[in-house]
Amino acid sequence: MHGNPMPDSYVYVTEEGVTRHYADGSVEALAWEDVVEVRVVTEAGEDVLYILLDRQGEGCVVPRSATDATFLARLRYLPDFDVDRLTLAADSAHDGVVVVWRSPDPPSALPDLEYD
Repeated sequence: MHGNPMPDSYVYVTEEGVTRHYADGSVEALAWEDVVEVRVVTEAGEDVLYILLDRQGEGCVVPRSATDATFLARLRYLPDFDVDRLTLAADSAHDGVVVVWRSPDPPSALPDLEYD
């Protein structure tokens, strides 16, 4: 039996949070109430990544290809979240990392992260 290859990860969005399950069995999860920053990572030829971070710099990496209207709708619940800013950053022709949202009460500093 032939079918589509198994994707390298699955993303689940609920009212409580977002969870990414990787093919190797590892899991990243973050409750919406713990999100203090949203970043967009763009690189030519690669999937756009949405990075959700908590106060300790831990979080969940969500590929744009794994998102749907539920994910974007839930982001709108973050205080003063600007979906247009997210879209502009994700559609940018420039490689890089853009902070598209930060909590009104963010931690003093979040670490720069390496993305694979």
